[in-house]
Amino acid sequence: MPLYAMLGWDGPEGAALRKLHRPAHLAALEPLATAGRIRHAGPLLDDAGAPLGSLVIFEADDLASARQQAARDPYVVQGVFARHEVHETRVILP
Repeated sequence: MPLYAMLGWDGPEGAALRKLHRPAHLAALEPLATAGRIRHAGPLLDDAGAPLGSLVIFEADDLASARQQAARDPYVVQGVFARHEVHETRVILP
């Protein structure tokens, strides 16, 4: 199954909104996790270790499905992310 990377970049209120919507964000990812479709999920960190966005690498049937999954994510819907993007990726290493 193809792999997709969702990159989300926090908006100006990202830190505050992230705390509010984290439980819903995790709940939205749970079906993918349960199905073994998440390869990596976690925050992108700035030089001081504070979140400035998120990276989720997951399996999906196709790019349209991956983009639909991302569009439903509470961090997208609730404005945690000022912008997000989804791209297909391939594992070369390890």
